[in-house]
Amino acid sequence: MSSRDEVTDPTRFEEDRTLDLKLRPERLDDFPGQDKLKEKLSITIAAAKGRREPIDHLLFSGPPGLGKTTLAHIVAKEMGVNIKTTSGPVVERQADLSAVLTSLEDRDILFIDEIHRLNHVVEETLYPAMEDFTVDIMIGKGPSARSIKLSLKRFTLIGATTRAGLLTSPLRSRFGDTCRVSFYDLDDLKTIVLRSAKVLGVEIDDGGAAEIAHRSRGTPRIANRLLRRIRDYAEVKADGRIDRGIAIEALELLEIDDKGLDNTDKAIIRTIIEKFNGGPVGVASLAVAIGEEKGTIEEVHEPFLIQVGFIKRTAAGRVATELAFRHFQVDRGTGQQRSLWDDKEVKTDSE
Repeated sequence: MSSRDEVTDPTRFEEDRTLDLKLRPERLDDFPGQDKLKEKLSITIAAAKGRREPIDHLLFSGPPGLGKTTLAHIVAKEMGVNIKTTSGPVVERQADLSAVLTSLEDRDILFIDEIHRLNHVVEETLYPAMEDFTVDIMIGKGPSARSIKLSLKRFTLIGATTRAGLLTSPLRSRFGDTCRVSFYDLDDLKTIVLRSAKVLGVEIDDGGAAEIAHRSRGTPRIANRLLRRIRDYAEVKADGRIDRGIAIEALELLEIDDKGLDNTDKAIIRTIIEKFNGGPVGVASLAVAIGEEKGTIEEVHEPFLIQVGFIKRTAAGRVATELAFRHFQVDRGTGQQRSLWDDKEVKTDSE
């Protein structure tokens, strides 16, 4: 099965989703990393519980896989309230959102993932709901239609977004706090891998956990996914125990390099270097060149590649950095370079 087939395989997807839910921590104390954010949330939660009020509306922003959804569920657990979840693309009509809002009990939490993808008509329904805890419902159609204002129970809206810049100013201003979820450092990722291995009943040593953490792109979701794939490899090719050597063998089979770059990451950088002479190139052209969605490049791959210094954004487009040229063994200053496609040395005409 190819890596693309593995991603789209519904059985594997459902298995991963079930395990993701199993691996999620349920308390702030069990949530590794994001120390400043956790401290801020713990104070907010304690104060709200002391006043017996809902916490302020929260916006979690950051790249995919960093724990925004998990944090929303932890906030609900710590508050001792129910949480209802939906996502921006799912809520297509005002009536859909109104039905959810009117079903919330006092201090309940409504979590909207990908909130930047709400359509504007639906978004406007949120304004009075967030500010005044009211919602307007249209009764009837045509000339006889009329609007009824309903009171809502006091609730908290938690939104999650990978593209905070796409939120409209009126919506963004109605959140009491914006919480940026950042990439994780290696120690925190290693802690996450060791905790997940314990939950899954996988035997792993510090070396194996460190190697997985090193190649996880600063993202817990990727760390947990790699752990599950390496577990499969260890059970079939070894004695089921994961050490550094087994981890390296499995990661090489998965084509994850020592910087955590997968095939799409490599294709992005290689394309900028080889087809566009290092850039600049617009993201739309880059998407066409590698056969990937523009949004996927911007939301999934670019944040990490910029974070590690392999590409940078400029007014003219994306540019590959010197670090990227060195990583792929390409030197613009010499007459000799290593081919990125077949890994053979190529002589230039100047030699």
